[in-house]
Order: sequence, then structure tokens, then C-alpha cells
Amino acid sequence: MSVFHAAMPFFDATERTDRLSLHLTQHPGSPIVACYCAAWCNTCAGYRKDFERLSQDWPDHAFVWIDIEERPELLGDEDIENFPTLLLQNADKTLFFGILQPHIQHLQGLLQRGEALAPVSSAPRLRDWLSEA
Repeated sequence: MSVFHAAMPFFDATERTDRLSLHLTQHPGSPIVACYCAAWCNTCAGYRKDFERLSQDWPDHAFVWIDIEERPELLGDEDIENFPTLLLQNADKTLFFGILQPHIQHLQGLLQRGEALAPVSSAPRLRDWLSEA
């Protein structure tokens, strides 16, 4: 088993981003799957367990949990209309940014389509902000 696959692909940006930044530096091609949420949201609390569990099935992706009230800078100028709001970025572009129903199967479908998704023009520049951290 490689060191990359042995590392936990789930990161909580509320706690700290240094581990995530290091991961992205060491694995610049690693896609990011970010879930924007809020600690007070009961839907997010339930979704987090499934999101974290799904990260184990996609070890080449960095799954990031972001509380927008604790880390608003990781959202930038974008607005969140509802939870959970998901972001899927590869090294070159954003593949998805929007609200998903809080059923993990919807995110699984997005991940399976991956590169077949059309790029999104308006989304947080999460990868850029994390590399500057």
C-alpha cells in the first residue's frame, strides 16, 4: 500500500488546514471534494458521517469539511443558498459547485462522472487559497 493511500483523505478545515495544504502540495493532482456546511445545521451533521465514510472509497481525492461560519474565507465571494453545498475541483478546473440533496448517492454519482462533468465558471478558488495558506 502506498503512503498516499494510507493517509486519511478526510480533512476538517474548521480545525486546521495545514495538513490539507501539505497533502495538496505532496499530491498536486488530488481532486478536492469539499462540503460547505454550518455547525448548527442538523442536515449537515447527519450528512457528515456519510461524507467521511465515502472519503475512504476515494483515496485519491481530498475530502474537505468546511464550516462556513468558522472559515468564511474558504468560500470567498460565493453565496451558500442551502446545505449541503458541494464543490468538486481537480487540479485545473471546478467540475461542480452547488447544492445536493443530502443523500450520499448523489455525491457518489458526481464522483463517478468526474471528468465528464462540464467545468463551472463561478466557484470558490479553494485550491488556490489552500496553497497560499
